Amino acid sequence: MVESVVKNWQGEEVGQKEFNLRIAKEETAVHIVHRALVRQMTNSRQGTASTKTRAEVRGGGRKPWRQKGTGRARAGSIRSPLWRGGGVIFGPKPRDFNLKMNRKERRLALRTALVSRVDDLIVVEEFNNELSRPKTQELVAALARWGAAPENKTLLILSEFTENVYLSARNVENLKLIPADQLNVYDMLHADKIVITASALDKIQEVYNA
Repeated sequence: MVESVVKNWQGEEVGQKEFNLRIAKEETAVHIVHRALVRQMTNSRQGTASTKTRAEVRGGGRKPWRQKGTGRARAGSIRSPLWRGGGVIFGPKPRDFNLKMNRKERRLALRTALVSRVDDLIVVEEFNNELSRPKTQELVAALARWGAAPENKTLLILSEFTENVYLSARNVENLKLIPADQLNVYDMLHADKIVITASALDKIQEVYNA
């Protein structure tokens, strides 16, 4: 059971929020979070890098000069890997980098990563009604009142997006906005501060504790 202070739009403490997430045992927590992080970063690789071998490079079918008598080293093709414009030895080819991880393990890693950041977690009330129109300056000021300074990398987790909040947040350099049901380990570990609404916290417990 973890308790966090809830702040309103003005940055004042207005209550407490409790949440209970099942996390990994202390001796295995680092290992499972690391596995989830490696999986996420590896699976984001496109794997489309491709080079041509000497068999695929255009040309090089004729022997450049005769085998003996010229005084030069013997050569069979101008597309040898030793030549400029030749093929590549052991170069990259398109491949699939994806790693597999069970869904239960992935969710356990997400819960563990979130609880591990409890000291940097800022719980706030719903503020959709506070932004009557898109206003980046007002959102940045609110984040500063909550304790997430503009120079900090901040992750803002909402139960659902509204257009005004999205348009206000998209231009802020160090701010990333994600919905509560699309958490990922990298963003939670990369952020300096995690700002989450009370309703998003409820949704996380509903989705990831199931």
